[in-house]
Amino acid sequence: MNLGRLLEEQAREHPKKGALLYEGKAISFEELNKNVNRLANGLNGLGIENGDRVAIMLPNIPEFVYSFFACQKLGVAAVPFNTMYKGGEILYILRDCGAKAIITLDSAVPLINEIKPELPHLQYIITTGERTLIFADPESTIFLQAVVSKNIFKNLDNAYRKIGDSLVQGFGELGLKDTWYKHRGGLRTGGGKLAGFYFSEIEDFYILNIVCFLAPFDPSDFFSAIWVPPEVKDKVLEPLTSIQEELGKRPTDREVKEAILGALEKQLRITLTEGTLTRDEKLGYEKYKAMAKRR
Repeated sequence: MNLGRLLEEQAREHPKKGALLYEGKAISFEELNKNVNRLANGLNGLGIENGDRVAIMLPNIPEFVYSFFACQKLGVAAVPFNTMYKGGEILYILRDCGAKAIITLDSAVPLINEIKPELPHLQYIITTGERTLIFADPESTIFLQAVVSKNIFKNLDNAYRKIGDSLVQGFGELGLKDTWYKHRGGLRTGGGKLAGFYFSEIEDFYILNIVCFLAPFDPSDFFSAIWVPPEVKDKVLEPLTSIQEELGKRPTDREVKEAILGALEKQLRITLTEGTLTRDEKLGYEKYKAMAKRR
């Protein structure tokens, strides 16, 4: 019997019975089936259908189960593989199976984007699970946050590209002429990461979060105090650099802030107002904080 149909039968016969137990929370067969159907419909909407292959690079989280059963319902070949694999291993698997899509954690996106040009069959990178890290330290980093309307971007990919280009310009104003941006979330100069950024989405707004490394920063203390899943730590632990190391001097927080915000305003053709939010922005931001607190 098809595993997708077997799940549907269990959902009908035992809707409230626990199907999965994750981090102390039970997920019923009914809830499991609904989540699987949502994902299956989403995949089908992308044109993924019977006979296609979908790679699954996820740890032991509910989303792995949703992804696997969604593939079963569509008659799609699921290709799960180890989250600890490196670029060459991932490239080999995706190329060998001809996957049309891959479902993975946000933290793996930069790595996959780097090898994507060598994967003509791979059309979609589908992300799940906010399992990523942005390092911050009061003595070594500066953290900037802005609330911007989604209307000024075509989509989230366009938002990442525009912000990445803006930050390259901003660092150029500070004297860092070799800064470059290639994929979501990371600004680099030479072989080291200089800054990172990510978006949170609330209704009609993006909350943009930027962290810049001003002085040398060692994240080992962070990992000694907080446990991080290995599949996340492995992907985010990379060589870091800082403005001080690259320029031989440390700019003031104000100098960095003015350079970056000025570049954002020029690139996005907007005016950023410090410390004030419109009514809708404030409601969205408060909702975001409440959701983050519950998590």
